[in-house]
Amino acid sequence: MLNRLDLLKIFLAAASSASFREAATRLGVSPQVVTRAVRELEEQLKETLFHRNTRRVLITTFGQSLVVNAQAALAEVDALFGLASTRDDATGVVRITAPSGLGRHYVQPILLELMARHPGLIPDLRLADAPSAVVDEQIDIGVRVGAIGDNRFVARAIGPLPIWTVASPALIERVGEPRNLKELEARPVTCLIDPASGRPWPWVFRGERHFQPASPAFVTNDTSVEIEAACAGVGFSQSTEYLIRAYVQRGQLVRVLPRLDPEPWKLYVYRPQRGPVARRVRVVFDELVAKLPMATLRT
Repeated sequence: MLNRLDLLKIFLAAASSASFREAATRLGVSPQVVTRAVRELEEQLKETLFHRNTRRVLITTFGQSLVVNAQAALAEVDALFGLASTRDDATGVVRITAPSGLGRHYVQPILLELMARHPGLIPDLRLADAPSAVVDEQIDIGVRVGAIGDNRFVARAIGPLPIWTVASPALIERVGEPRNLKELEARPVTCLIDPASGRPWPWVFRGERHFQPASPAFVTNDTSVEIEAACAGVGFSQSTEYLIRAYVQRGQLVRVLPRLDPEPWKLYVYRPQRGPVARRVRVVFDELVAKLPMATLRT
């Protein structure tokens, strides 16, 4: 059974055509569909809409009055959907999750700029270095370093993230610059805790080599705190380049063993794959995909 809007659309096509067959051709349906629709509309209205015989179809007086009312009603429906499609409806809450350092220094500025263009947009930015349970926590958009590994997500890889090993000039002057991994392991190092396991992240190097510091000089679960400790000369540190770039440019940190830097990680922007996407979510998603690479990968 067709809905009432479809019935009215078919009726108007029939009313403006010389025959039901011509109306069917215009609509891309069979003549039987037009005939059934007119008959169903007549049954619902308890009125005859067309006088029909084997040679021609003539609209009735009631049918002519219905044409006027049906055209006005469908125009209002079209105007309603036209208004929804043309207005800036990037309004409402969009919940975003991102790693703390990345979210604080790069995601938030993008969101603040976007809010200036869309005053009704309300970002809800959740910072966490542990991956969020996106579906369970009703997250609209996620930003993550490393593999996504979940086919429920629509993910865009937006660029590589180099990993650097660094130390303060004062520490290098005090203990010497390591020439290989064995010498690095013998120096004081900092460690970042993996919130998912509660254990320190392993250090990674080119050729899939890695080591787990046996007795780190400093341990924390916050990337900013670890970087501050490295700047203070507490120990050698390993971090994503976008977090320590400014410190290296200012001379507070110095790269060591660059030839052993691991293959860059990937930066992803993703969202759950759950039906139509609200405009406000699409606007934020597209903005992060466009702007994050320029922010995090600039030199």
